[in-house]
Amino acid sequence: MSSTALLSAAFLLPHGVLQAQSAPGRAPSVDVSKLAEIHVAITAVNDSADARQAQAKNKTGEAQHELAAKKRQLITELLKSKGLSDTAYQRQRFVVSTDLGLRAQFDSVVAKLTGAPLPGRIAAPVAPGFVAASALPPGMVGTHIGHVTTSFVDTPEKAGLLPIAFTEAQVASQHAALATRNTTDLAAMKLHAGHVLHAVDPTIVTTGPGKGFGVKRAALGVAQHIELASKESTASPNVKIHSTHIATAARSTATRVDQVIALAKKIQETSDVKEAATLTGQLASLASQLAAGADVNADGRIDWGNGEGGLQQAQEHITLLLAGEKK
Repeated sequence: MSSTALLSAAFLLPHGVLQAQSAPGRAPSVDVSKLAEIHVAITAVNDSADARQAQAKNKTGEAQHELAAKKRQLITELLKSKGLSDTAYQRQRFVVSTDLGLRAQFDSVVAKLTGAPLPGRIAAPVAPGFVAASALPPGMVGTHIGHVTTSFVDTPEKAGLLPIAFTEAQVASQHAALATRNTTDLAAMKLHAGHVLHAVDPTIVTTGPGKGFGVKRAALGVAQHIELASKESTASPNVKIHSTHIATAARSTATRVDQVIALAKKIQETSDVKEAATLTGQLASLASQLAAGADVNADGRIDWGNGEGGLQQAQEHITLLLAGEKK
């Protein structure tokens, strides 16, 4: 489906069809139908802008800057037309992404708007990033994508590379957060820093609560195998475009792992409790970005590029890739 078609489809459902009210003081109310419409429309804007930025005539710095500014303007205007600020949109998007019930409603609306299959009808995921083999494209393109999403011979329990990356990232984030619970206990902070290291790169700390594969190895594997899919002679333009997005987000995650490693090592090496406490706060923030990505340029959204992408952005573009192959 073209970006224009997606933009038109994005406003078909009436607002308020699936409105979910959250507990007072805990999370904002979310109009799931409206949020899904906005999400589809913004995806169309982003894909259209990405295609223009990839054109040879637009490779100059000035052209890239103008196109990026135009994209931000279109997204801001879109949100304004729907009565949402960038901040409110991102907050509601986070609420939906962390609530299984709301996410199911959201996916249902997106499926109606785009014609993409419902994720829950493909398979109940054992971890974020999982896709059933039956949903993959045929041939070697599907084989390489399956290594990313479904199963890979070298991972624990032969999980896909992206699901194992999510699993290890969750362990790293949990233990980075645990390290912040008592910032007067240097030994505890060092212990959890070691657990984080094991989850992101078990070649550094060989034992711990992780799966023993590591976020970094998994993320680099995602990039490698999705690019192998794009290099197959039967790969469609859709596969090639989204493979670039997925690989870029995965490599940004691996870069972020290096930053996590540097912080965790500093915590383990210091004898100063106050310094460790400061570093621990930084570690918790950075570890949470392994999955979520980071709004590096403070434009109110997290993109797959510009060093912002995390595992979640890789997953989003795998979903778009597979939806495109069904058309």
